[in-house]
Amino acid sequence: MAEPTARRVAFEGSYVRVDVEEWPGLGAWEVVHQLGAAAVLALTPEDDVVLVRQFRPPLGEDLLEIPAGLLDVDGEDALTCATRELLEETGYAAERIEFLGGVFVAPGSTDHYVHLFVARTGPHPAGDPEDGITVQLRPFAQMVRAAGAGRVRDAKTALALLMAAANRPPLP
Repeated sequence: MAEPTARRVAFEGSYVRVDVEEWPGLGAWEVVHQLGAAAVLALTPEDDVVLVRQFRPPLGEDLLEIPAGLLDVDGEDALTCATRELLEETGYAAERIEFLGGVFVAPGSTDHYVHLFVARTGPHPAGDPEDGITVQLRPFAQMVRAAGAGRVRDAKTALALLMAAANRPPLP
């Protein structure tokens, strides 16, 4: 793996660090280092997608997306994180869960990587959703069409929907 010739920390926060790196032939490059994340496309027995609507400060608005969270618990792997985030955010528990794939979200500026999973849940939530989150159920086929038409604004959600549709049949 290539390494920069020099690096200095420009900013360090709780889960984000910005480095200014010097690269041969490129010059100075601002790189955002962020913890990885896990996201889960959860499907009910009725083939509804379990979605969360929550406020996203960088956008200044609510966004509809699949449950997800940062890999910020020491020793926790992506599968465990996805399972935990699904339950915490929505109250739905994963009865089965499988790895779909993953994606670097914006490799021109950040090393942030999201692990994507697909899960089957029971018909009803086992608990309450996290504060600030509204859970919405939408038919899988409708959401796949929306993703294919560019109407799903969250990249991880659109990608998970399209990947799951391409790999049908989903989990029994």
